[in-house]
Amino acid sequence: MHALPEPAAPLLLRRGEEVLFRRPGLTVSADAFLAAATRLAASLPAAPSMVNLCRDRLHVALGFAAALLRGQVSILAGVPTASELAQFPARFPGAYALVEPDGLAAHTLAAHTLAGGALPLHRLAPPDWSHPLPGTAPGAAMPMIPSSRRAAIVLTSGTTGDPVAHEKSWGGLLARSLTSARRFGLAAEPAASVVGTVPSQHMYGFESTLLIAFHAPVASFCGEPFYPADIAAALAAVPAPRWLVTTPLHLRALLAARPGLPPLAGIISATAPLEAAAAQAAERAFAAPVFEIFGATEIGAIATRRAGADAPWEVYDNLRLEPRAGGVAVHAPGAAPGVIADLVELVDPTHFRLLGRREDVVKRAGKRVSLAALNQALTGIEGVIDGVFVAPEDLESRPQARLSAFVVAPERSAAEIRAALRLRIDPTFMPRRIVKVDRLPRNAVGKLPRAALAGLALAEPGLTQPRLAESAGRG
Repeated sequence: MHALPEPAAPLLLRRGEEVLFRRPGLTVSADAFLAAATRLAASLPAAPSMVNLCRDRLHVALGFAAALLRGQVSILAGVPTASELAQFPARFPGAYALVEPDGLAAHTLAAHTLAGGALPLHRLAPPDWSHPLPGTAPGAAMPMIPSSRRAAIVLTSGTTGDPVAHEKSWGGLLARSLTSARRFGLAAEPAASVVGTVPSQHMYGFESTLLIAFHAPVASFCGEPFYPADIAAALAAVPAPRWLVTTPLHLRALLAARPGLPPLAGIISATAPLEAAAAQAAERAFAAPVFEIFGATEIGAIATRRAGADAPWEVYDNLRLEPRAGGVAVHAPGAAPGVIADLVELVDPTHFRLLGRREDVVKRAGKRVSLAALNQALTGIEGVIDGVFVAPEDLESRPQARLSAFVVAPERSAAEIRAALRLRIDPTFMPRRIVKVDRLPRNAVGKLPRAALAGLALAEPGLTQPRLAESAGRG
């Protein structure tokens, strides 16, 4: 009896002439992308895995596709520190690093040098997008990738400790990408343009700005605009309908700056909770619906909701929730069941409410509150651009212990912020100190890693080692 062939899925679900990626002066069709990925795959060293250290979204996508064609696993680690890079040879034996062909590689090469040059480097040659390879276009057969193949290992952002690696199968990534496209109405014509302010190596950016271009009629902008003027310019550089994939931090900055944005079809936010007031203000200011994604690196996107309303989260169509003694498990195609780190209240089999992250809840004087809720109250104050509460580790055991808050608010005094907080939170959790800073040490996706937050607190006399003061489970 012959064994049944293993299920496989195409690398791209796009027609040859469709645009996958664009930047000013460049459009990359599916045919051109496949040809460039085929050329790169042929040049890659023989190895089990590639550490993709590219930053440009197009280069990250090209390296990922080439690794798939070569049968290699892509390790997506964001922008690793030198100490993290130094650990990679032991964590991923036989791996090499893909770096970019120009100045974008400077940061990775510097970190690589500091790490002792432990990983072999493969420099990406400037891709030739002008013509496809003979035999790959037009209408060449699309490469088929086994659905069970390990396609990627995505590292967490490290906000709660050392980055943790999570394996992703090709079939699981494809299923999630298609589901996300359908959820936001991006699976049908006309082709949409997506501009992302998040790195494509973070799970949220990987799914929502890179993979979605492989599998849905979407063209993703290759830059990574950060400042409001850059975001406005990027949106103006792509055709309608336009979608902005962003974070609460970027959205608050846009609301403060109010640059003239071209018409938007929608805004998607993740990585941290988005306060209702900010979501409603964004919908009014930019005349577009605002949606949130709830997810985690170990699972990917889990659920969505319209932001700004006290509505439950709606689970993606191909996921299933299972109540367990230790929480709620998520069953997703091509992935092992994962338990949601947050406290969850099931409304019905496809909807739930978030009650806060387990380690995010602080207790004092017999009362409890989530730090995420305190942060939302703080950032909801007019004039507060960014802010975070920190709680000492001994808050529950030492009667004299108090919360503190770090705030970015150039136009508001600490006394004004304190007065506004009194109207928003229980007096039990009022911060003893409000420290104004120029900026918070957030990483590329807007999160506050534990080490950075600890360093911020320890720089202030009288503050002790804090607990992590931000929910990290939003994509």
